[in-house]
This record gives sequence, C-alpha cells and structure tokens, in this order.
Amino acid sequence: MAIASRNYRTLYDVQQLLKEFNVFVYVGKRLYDIELMAIELDNLYQSGVVDNLTYAKAKIVLRKEHREEQTRIKKGKLY
Repeated sequence: MAIASRNYRTLYDVQQLLKEFNVFVYVGKRLYDIELMAIELDNLYQSGVVDNLTYAKAKIVLRKEHREEQTRIKKGKLY
C-alpha cells in the first residue's frame, strides 16, 4: 500500500506521515528525533510503502529541520 504524495512543509507533516504507519518517534532531543525519523522514512521507502515523491518531499523537510536544529545548538539557543 503506497501512500499518495501530499505537501510536506513542516516536521509535524512528516510526523503525521510516519504516524500513518504506526511509527512514533520521541527520543527526547529534537536533533535525535529528526535523525531517527529520517532512518524510519528510509526504511519505509525501501519497503516500497512510500512513493518516490513523498519520500523526496519528506526527506527535504527533515534535512532542513536538521540543519536548523544544528544551527540553533551552535548558537546556544533554546526554545
């Protein structure tokens, strides 16, 4: 069962995608959560349940969020 591609703009959108496959990620540190979500997304794609476009859109969001989180950590900013 492949999921049809939607708009993925935020980390929340990617979390909702993963939730459709009963994948819930919470490690406790946002950077680690993002990294684990990327791994889970890769696994779903390799299993063939997520189509190419969905995978690409979600992966772009995760890369962006990862980069922004690393920048926040370097600057010492907390939420």
